[in-house]
Amino acid sequence: MAIDVAAYPRTRWRRGKSLVFRAFTMGSLIFVVGPAVWLIGSVVARAVPTWRWNVLTTMSQGTGGGLANAIVGTGVIMLGVLVMAGTVGILTGVYLSEFAVRRSGRAGGGVMRVAIDVLAGFPSIVLGYVGYIALCVGLGWGFSLLPALMIVSMMVVPYIAKATESALRQVPTNYREGAEALGMSGGYALRRVVVKSALPGIVTGLLIALSIAGGETAPLLYTAGVTNNLPTWTLLHHPISYLTYYIWTDWNQPTAAAHVVSYDASVILIVMVLALLVFARLVVTRTQRHTEGAR
Repeated sequence: MAIDVAAYPRTRWRRGKSLVFRAFTMGSLIFVVGPAVWLIGSVVARAVPTWRWNVLTTMSQGTGGGLANAIVGTGVIMLGVLVMAGTVGILTGVYLSEFAVRRSGRAGGGVMRVAIDVLAGFPSIVLGYVGYIALCVGLGWGFSLLPALMIVSMMVVPYIAKATESALRQVPTNYREGAEALGMSGGYALRRVVVKSALPGIVTGLLIALSIAGGETAPLLYTAGVTNNLPTWTLLHHPISYLTYYIWTDWNQPTAAAHVVSYDASVILIVMVLALLVFARLVVTRTQRHTEGAR
């Protein structure tokens, strides 16, 4: 059997390119993960020595006290964004992926996609200021929950819509054809086959949106205000607390007690985001069997 000696240099060249590519991908991974690990480790290292468990159950008191009101307020804001922005974003993504193309016969929804891109590019502080002028002052709602939910939802709807559209477009065409061949109606096939198969990508978009909602400060300063009390569960004329306010405000205070509260709020927010990540991964793992890759 003859051996092609001339092929050896080409093989070594391909292996060399593969090693270089792997090195670049590993470096990119370290570039992304490294700063995140460093930031989390730095915050935790500063917060652990002064951590007090009663910070979870006591109310804020100026530049001291606990963070119970801010924890509950952040949870309420994230839950409201999940309902409001999640509904609008998912329905927008479904329209762009399933209906806009059918109606136009080509890549429809161009105006809506441009609007989504423009909305995603707005600075958060500008949206917050617009919300303050139009909602808090113009409509007389004052600092309250509803203006905060509306503005933050406007910020994160583009992420949910794009993630939903992308996930739906990755569902194999034979899934839709098989559902149609079985006599399923379009709406039933969309709910039970297409959306379920795209659920991992949709959940990823929701996770990003909730993380942004929980970590925002500027738009909430203009719309939610702040209070040292628990949320009153009313939408208007009652300010609501959130963790990022205490992270930003107490760090700029000259007292050590205020700095402790700032570190505690940072750790609590990190734990909340990590809990969201774990929950999202559980949902993705549970629904992965509906995707083509799990077959």
